[in-house]
Amino acid sequence: MNFNEFMESYANEIGGQFQEYDTNKSVIIYPLGGNRYQAVLGTKRNSEITNKPSIEFTSKVCEYSESINLENLIRANSSFTAARFVLIDDFIRVEAATYAETATESVLKSIIEEVATVADAWEHKLTGQDVH
Repeated sequence: MNFNEFMESYANEIGGQFQEYDTNKSVIIYPLGGNRYQAVLGTKRNSEITNKPSIEFTSKVCEYSESINLENLIRANSSFTAARFVLIDDFIRVEAATYAETATESVLKSIIEEVATVADAWEHKLTGQDVH
């Protein structure tokens, strides 16, 4: 599967927008209804642990501040199927990854949808805004 072709096709399918950065990285602006959108960055890379090709999706929630209860985020992780909260570069993000060899288009679509939905819901919950 050509990763960026898949990303562009899925963006068109859902009425979103697509932007290619390079052959291994692109973004979908995922429409969530109610004039809310969430950017989901997809990246092809090798797993740092197994060195196998993988695909990672990530979306910003908000900038981290000490007023955010990280315990609530960690507890919420248990309710997700693929997504999880991470803290990278002082931003709370939602990310999910899968190995490229087992990734079907259906699985990737489900992962993108979950990452976008969770990131948007928690962005709204923590900031009251639609920023990312």
